[in-house]
Amino acid sequence: MEKPNSELPVIIGQTGVLNGLRWLISSVLTVGRDSECEIVIPDRQVSRFHARLSPEATGVLLEDLGSKNGTYMNGKLLIEPAYLQDGDMISVALVQNFFFLSSDATMPMEAHLPSSEQGGRLRLDMRSRRVWIGSQEIIPPLSVPQFRLLHMLYDQQGKVVSRQDLITAVWSDEDAAGISEQAMDALVRRLRDRLLALDPTHEYIITVRGHGLRLDNQAL
Repeated sequence: MEKPNSELPVIIGQTGVLNGLRWLISSVLTVGRDSECEIVIPDRQVSRFHARLSPEATGVLLEDLGSKNGTYMNGKLLIEPAYLQDGDMISVALVQNFFFLSSDATMPMEAHLPSSEQGGRLRLDMRSRRVWIGSQEIIPPLSVPQFRLLHMLYDQQGKVVSRQDLITAVWSDEDAAGISEQAMDALVRRLRDRLLALDPTHEYIITVRGHGLRLDNQAL
């Protein structure tokens, strides 16, 4: 028995020429520049037949088809086929991004700028891992570690979060023990740079020496 459309997995164009478009994954979808592909990306950086999405009993399998400029999953170059998880980010040749939802029913009825419960200028959408400052979206999207760090601070807005709690949130309990102070500092610096590039008038991530970090998300 076939699933109703609302229960089918879906990918949604996030940036690039396909921004806002969506495709239900009810059968194999080929992504590429060739007009025979189910998802056509008209960009010379994209191979004619670049990647493939295959619905299987265990989930949706993402494969790179030997493309010249690569397929990326959550910011990492895809070497072997991998199953997608809810909220995963796909980037085709770094020119077109998509995000994956395991069910179309979880997608908002219409795309809109998420509201900020705290009334701040910075806003996050957890499902798509998109970030806005005011009405401007951060493009290209933050990396997965950058987004996890920002999300942890956003959830504890105005409060100081210890470095250890942040490391655990970004790298998980299993990997956190091996993370150096230098790696954490580098991640914080890159995230600060991304936020300042869009809004150089405000310092969002504040270091509280000896305690940790907090997010200063003032209202516009």
